[in-house]
Amino acid sequence: MKPLSEDDIREALSTLDGWKLVDAGNARGIEKVFATGNFLKGLAFVTKVAVLAEHADHHPDVMLSYPRVKLTLTTHEAGGLTEKDFKLAGEIDAL
Repeated sequence: MKPLSEDDIREALSTLDGWKLVDAGNARGIEKVFATGNFLKGLAFVTKVAVLAEHADHHPDVMLSYPRVKLTLTTHEAGGLTEKDFKLAGEIDAL
């Protein structure tokens, strides 16, 4: 799977609410912080994200800290952002 071009990334990012481009180690990624209100709600949200991620066989980096959850998506094997990242981001936003 090849990473998306800069134009494709900008276009895909414009369809999402609140996601931003970040440096995800050795690749570009997208990241969003979700306000969950408290630790238990954050943990429940992470569990829902985990189910989506398993079905997609695409797993975000997750940081759970009261009262928010930060998710970062990148396709490590492609060395950057792919359609998989934006598809999963949209599914996460729909939770």
